[in-house]
Amino acid sequence: MQKLLLMTLPLCFVAACSDKNDAAEERLERAAETSATVAGPTPAALGLSEAQLLEADIVGTDGRELGEVAQVLRDASGKVDRLLVELEGPGDRYVHVPILGLTPVVRGTDTDLQTTMTKARLDALPEVKLPAP
Repeated sequence: MQKLLLMTLPLCFVAACSDKNDAAEERLERAAETSATVAGPTPAALGLSEAQLLEADIVGTDGRELGEVAQVLRDASGKVDRLLVELEGPGDRYVHVPILGLTPVVRGTDTDLQTTMTKARLDALPEVKLPAP
């Protein structure tokens, strides 16, 4: 019985961590959506509104998706200077991507943000931990 309990503890820990991550991601998404609603249709950066920035994917120069914009972040003066991006790949990994160097790319009805940064360079950026719920 004790052996069975010891074997299941790691699974419970993973499930609890997953629940905490899910809750933190949901809170981040709600905050980002609220901010975009308050900001309205006014261009925030790159000629796009905050809502449009939140809908954008980050793509490489080859058009391959590298991540999704999770939050629009501003400097002390209120100017958008970086984006919180969830990188593609296994697990949830967030990084700050500077707005400088991003270019809007329209594909059909979607507008994505193209970066000259490679996947390896994005992966090398420091990870941003989401606040615990």
